[in-house]
Amino acid sequence: MGSRTVVADVADELARRVAAGEYQPGQLMPSVRQVAEEFEMNRATAQLTLGRLESYGFVEARRGKGFTIREVRAAGGLDVYRHLFRFSIPMPDVAIEMFRDIVEVERGIVMDALLAYTGTAHGTPAGVDLTELKAEIDTLETLARLDVPDHRRILAIEIGVVRRLLVVLESSMQRAILNSIGEMVLEVPEAVEAYFAGAPDLHVLVWRALIAVWESSSGPTTAQLALFEDLFGLYHNKVTARFEEILGATAPSEEIHAATA
Repeated sequence: MGSRTVVADVADELARRVAAGEYQPGQLMPSVRQVAEEFEMNRATAQLTLGRLESYGFVEARRGKGFTIREVRAAGGLDVYRHLFRFSIPMPDVAIEMFRDIVEVERGIVMDALLAYTGTAHGTPAGVDLTELKAEIDTLETLARLDVPDHRRILAIEIGVVRRLLVVLESSMQRAILNSIGEMVLEVPEAVEAYFAGAPDLHVLVWRALIAVWESSSGPTTAQLALFEDLFGLYHNKVTARFEEILGATAPSEEIHAATA
């Protein structure tokens, strides 16, 4: 196993311990010597491993003391939250709570973007080339109809479409948050799967319905918008329920002890 893989694997195991509360905020991380001994690596590799953990935002280097564990849940930003979510997957209760928050924030951003663009785009849509958008939806349909649909790519394309709407709406902060949420979800297979609690074809149908509204000369009625909001809320409820179901059937990852074996 190459040294780069060893560093990544051991750093991930140490991060998992921080996420699980095995190492408490304010405590010192095991020293370079201790990490080297536990994982049977040389000290230079152990130093790189702890440096990687620092890049995750989980520890802070203190001159003359080593690495101190940060209060990642209370003080971490979006990048730290992203890593924390990934390492929380073996702990269903923690991961499910985090996923609910992720879905709630994502739902608000996407819903606001779709409604805002729908409210301004009917008749002569501005800023988004509907021909290009239709081509992307055609790609979604192709992926959805595969014997084994590529869920990750479908979701990545959908996030990209919403990102384009946010550019038109000049919602830069929401776009930045959506980008971070996309990274969080796309790197966790269980989270990606949860977003397809319904058939992938349903995602395609929703986008085609939205395009039809954007191409129409009259905007949606109040009743249609209310129905869309209800359906959107129902979809996200199914997503969170599916995530709980997946983690309930997922065995915790094996701890990495012999990473250099």
